Amino acid sequence: MSAARLDAAPVLETQRLRLHAHSLADFEDSASLWTDPEVTRFIGGRPSTPEEVWARVMRYIGHWAALGFGYWAVREWDSGRFIGEVGLANFKRELEPAFGDIPEIGWALRPFAQGRGYASEAIGAVTAWSDAALGPRTVCMIAPDNAASIRTAQRCGYRPYAEAVYRGEPARLFERGGGS
Repeated sequence: MSAARLDAAPVLETQRLRLHAHSLADFEDSASLWTDPEVTRFIGGRPSTPEEVWARVMRYIGHWAALGFGYWAVREWDSGRFIGEVGLANFKRELEPAFGDIPEIGWALRPFAQGRGYASEAIGAVTAWSDAALGPRTVCMIAPDNAASIRTAQRCGYRPYAEAVYRGEPARLFERGGGS
């Protein structure tokens, strides 16, 4: 897959949300997300350290520069409050079946923003952009016990296509816009 090359990530806007590329100024907000045990319960199973969050933000910035797609910081329109992150990546995961170069969508929201439809709204904006810029197929990986994320993925058009083990833990693989 050939990624669309961009000088910068586009700003995506929805009725309630504004999605923008990460900058160094977003580090503290990202740290508030990824150091929260409630957020990381199904994503890695433990809070990240500030050093790990720094590397994550650098990876987000690098994805846009190298691949032409990546993650966005998500903020409420009205308040400007940071609610989380959503985007596309190619992590070159050691996983069977492998994702290859198909963009992998992911999302994480702060606890106060969960259950309000923000994830579906942000994912909808990202998949609409991806459909136009990269093509319709994207994949995601979700812990089998993460019922809320599985429901969100399915609402957004993702369908299960495989079971896998990633870093010793079970994972469900989902796809949108294509066959496996």
